[in-house]
Amino acid sequence: MKVSCFSLEELAIRIGAQVDGDPHFSISGISDLERATCADISFFANVRYHQQMLDSRAGAIIVTPTTERPAGRHYLLHDNPSAAFQQVLAVFRGTKPPLTAFSGIHPTAVIHPTARMGHDVVVCPYAVIDAEASVGDGTLIGAFVYIGPQSTLGNECTIHPHVVIREGVILGNRVVIQPGAIVGSCGYGYLTDGNGRHAKLDQLGNVVLGDDVEIGANTTIDRARFQSTSIAEGTKIDNLVQIAHNVEIGKHSLIVAQVGIAGSAKLGDHVVLGGQVAVNGHIQIGNGVRVTACSGVSKSLPSSGDYGGVPVQPLSEYNRNAVYLRRVGELFQRLKALEAKLANS
Repeated sequence: MKVSCFSLEELAIRIGAQVDGDPHFSISGISDLERATCADISFFANVRYHQQMLDSRAGAIIVTPTTERPAGRHYLLHDNPSAAFQQVLAVFRGTKPPLTAFSGIHPTAVIHPTARMGHDVVVCPYAVIDAEASVGDGTLIGAFVYIGPQSTLGNECTIHPHVVIREGVILGNRVVIQPGAIVGSCGYGYLTDGNGRHAKLDQLGNVVLGDDVEIGANTTIDRARFQSTSIAEGTKIDNLVQIAHNVEIGKHSLIVAQVGIAGSAKLGDHVVLGGQVAVNGHIQIGNGVRVTACSGVSKSLPSSGDYGGVPVQPLSEYNRNAVYLRRVGELFQRLKALEAKLANS
C-alpha cells in the first residue's frame, strides 16, 4: 500500500496554518498525542491533555498560536486545532467511502404507489415507504428502513439502516438519522381506572425535525399526544437518548448519550445536556443552559449558565458542596473528638 507523505509546509497551505519548525519536515501519518510516533501529526485542543502534549512523541502537533510549547519541536499554528486536524484527516484519507454502493431504487424496496419520490433518491434493499409519504431530492434511504404514511422527508437527508420513521413525521433538509433510531413512536401516556388498570392514551400528534438535525443510533423520539414534538434546526442528538411526547428543543442544542427528557419539557437554543442527564416533564430550560453529566433537572432553569448535581444547582455551588461532602468523614471525627473533650471537662 502506498504511503502518502506531506511536508509541514504542504499541510500548512492546505489547512491555512503557520509552520513553527522545519517546513520541510515530512509527515506520513496521523494519530492522537499518546500513540503518535515521530512520523505522525497530532493536535492539542484541551488543557487537560497538556502533559500528554509535552510528553508526546509526535513529529508535529497542531496548536493555537498562544499555546505554550517546548522549543525545538515542530508545530502547525491554527486558531482551531481540532478543526484543522479534521482537515488533515481528509488530506491523508481522501474523501469518505460512500455510504452505499447502491443507486436508484432497489428492486426489493417496497414503495406504495401514492408515495412521492424526489430526484436522485437512493432507496436501498428491503426499505418500505408507505402511503402518501414524500421523499425529497437527493435523500438516501438505507436498508430495512420504514417510512410511515404521510411522512415528509426533506432534501439530502440520510436515513441509515433499520431506522423507523412513523406516520406523519416531518423532516427538514439534510437531516441525518443514525441506525436503529425510532422517530414518531407513541408517547408514554395512560389513564388509570379505579381498579388500577391502565388504558393507553391515543398519541395523535407527530414529530417535526428542523434542517440539519442529527439523531443518534437507537435514540427514540415520541410523537406528541396532539400537536408536535419538535427539534429545531442544527440540534444534534447523541445515541440512546429518550425524548418524550410534546418535548420542544430549540436550535443548535447538544444532547449527549443516555439523556432522558420527560414529556412537555421545553428547551431553548444552544442548550447542552451532558450524558445521562434526566429532565423532568413540564419544565423549561432557557437559552444557553449547560448541564453536567448525570445531573437531575427537576425544576425550570430560565437563566443561561452551567449547572450540575441532583437536584440540579449552579455548577459553582455544586462543586463547593461536593468538596464539603468529601470532608464529611473528617468533620464527623472532629465532632466526635470535641464531644469527648467536652464530656471529660
